[in-house]
Amino acid sequence: MPKKPSDRIELLQGTLDMLILRTLLFGPAHGHQIAKHIQRTTDDLLQVEHGSLYPALHRLERKGWLSAKWEVAGKDLKREFKYYRLTAAGKRQLTAEESKWKRMAGAIARVMWPAEEG
Repeated sequence: MPKKPSDRIELLQGTLDMLILRTLLFGPAHGHQIAKHIQRTTDDLLQVEHGSLYPALHRLERKGWLSAKWEVAGKDLKREFKYYRLTAAGKRQLTAEESKWKRMAGAIARVMWPAEEG
């Protein structure tokens, strides 16, 4: 069941890049597939709008973390989609981003739910 817009959570700045890189770890995808994967994986809690997604994809491509190529879409030989692929530099960046994310999440958890003293 899709979440109501009020149930959705805004992405923290910088997390969209990490989610895109992580999604492309599974293989090449075009923008709509990337957005749908993030939405499905989060049970509709995160919905990436095209106005955020495509600028992020272009930024990651400029940084060399993604490569992109126009390709014919499956059976529909009349349509082309721009497929994005993770580069070796993108894989290294994803590893760095995951490490930072784990440290930040741990730090926030320690403030929000401090261990019992005593």
